[in-house]
Amino acid sequence: MKKFFTLVLALFTFSCIFAKAPKNQYVRIKTSYGQCIIRLYNETPKHRDNFIKLIKSKVLDSTLFHRIIQNFMIQGGDIDSKNAKPGIELGNGGLKYTVDAEFNDSLYHKRGVLAAARESDDVNPKKASASTQFYIVEGKRYTDAEMDKLEAGRLKGHKIPASHRSVYRTVGGTPQLDNAYTVFGEVVLGIDMVDLIAALPKDSHDRPLINVPITIQLLKKRECKQLDKLLGINP
Repeated sequence: MKKFFTLVLALFTFSCIFAKAPKNQYVRIKTSYGQCIIRLYNETPKHRDNFIKLIKSKVLDSTLFHRIIQNFMIQGGDIDSKNAKPGIELGNGGLKYTVDAEFNDSLYHKRGVLAAARESDDVNPKKASASTQFYIVEGKRYTDAEMDKLEAGRLKGHKIPASHRSVYRTVGGTPQLDNAYTVFGEVVLGIDMVDLIAALPKDSHDRPLINVPITIQLLKKRECKQLDKLLGINP
């Protein structure tokens, strides 16, 4: 009987922990220009798990936002950027593996999304993502005429869904990158940090003249659960 009650208690404790587990993992990116909170998408598990692994191993800490283009994006995660001297072109550093592309029609390049950088199509036809480099979209607002032009040109006939068009018109983003780079998260708090960094003075390589090192932390389960609740996501 004692063993039976011990087993029941253990199962009850496990079920309570499981029931209270957050639905999403959130991360905090900190810089001298503020911080932002990002929700990682469960729809892109390979990229989510890779990013979590990099954060836990602190591979990304002290790397720089090494490439910025206002109204477009800010890029970071080049491991060669740690302690890089001013003026050196960055963007080729990373670990010796790639992550399979995880395209999803419901995930697109709206303002604030987190996406993976990668090598160009001519050497990377499967559009596999780089191991460590990522970017956050600042973006801009697009008119329907501009999106029509993108569909006929860079998007090679891919039609931007009406729901996405509405967001690109009102919130903004970078629709020209859809179905080319894997989107795997989004800023839920602190998008101002992205705007501030994107507006910094930069050199001819789009590198900020002032180094912008980053620190990335995984939020604890309790914090993730609170954010799920705040954002109306039921665990």
